[in-house]
Amino acid sequence: MPKMTVKYPLITNMNSKSPISEAYKALRTNIEFSNVDRELKCIMFTSSQQGEGKSTTAANVAVAFAQTNRKVLLLDCDLRRPTQHHIFNISNQVGLTSYLSHQADLSEIMVSTSIPNLSVVLSGPVPPNPSELLASKRMTGLLNELREQYDMIIVDTPPIMAVTDSQIVATKCDGVLLVLDSGTVKREVALMAKQKLELVNAKILGVVLNKMSKKNTNSYYYYYGNRE
Repeated sequence: MPKMTVKYPLITNMNSKSPISEAYKALRTNIEFSNVDRELKCIMFTSSQQGEGKSTTAANVAVAFAQTNRKVLLLDCDLRRPTQHHIFNISNQVGLTSYLSHQADLSEIMVSTSIPNLSVVLSGPVPPNPSELLASKRMTGLLNELREQYDMIIVDTPPIMAVTDSQIVATKCDGVLLVLDSGTVKREVALMAKQKLELVNAKILGVVLNKMSKKNTNSYYYYYGNRE
């Protein structure tokens, strides 16, 4: 598979020493130490609503893990409004939906990036039945197979308040991070998003507060570990 060129907003790749990149690295470290009892190999990212930065956060965290010489896969499970193909500037004609609908083999949907140790599986064409595809045995089997091939799997999913897709995927992952826009999200919405994840017994690792106002930066990311 040919290597693809990465464009903005992958700041962790463009400027690994910037304050925002350092925040992503801090998030990576907190993920690593968030659970000492079991291995966290498949981490899901979601948000409460559209536009809170969960796809950008997932992509940059994937890059941050790849920079530690681990074999990393970024899996775009947002089958309704996918973003990762824009972030990585890759064609989305073939992807996860192609595999789940038996139209492509796994080898056909794996894409190597120009970033060492990082591969991506894009969402593929938007299907008429996203929830059913994600809940399928073929999806479960895929994740099990990918766990054997990669050190870390980062999963991008739709906003939790919009559709049930994220709840479905959460049951198949080792942990979940909830990305919230600190400037716009309301407390009650954030609590409802958390409750939806708890309803399916998702392992909530913490919350990423996005776009916090900081001196000399336009956006900032901080991680709050789950203290329950």
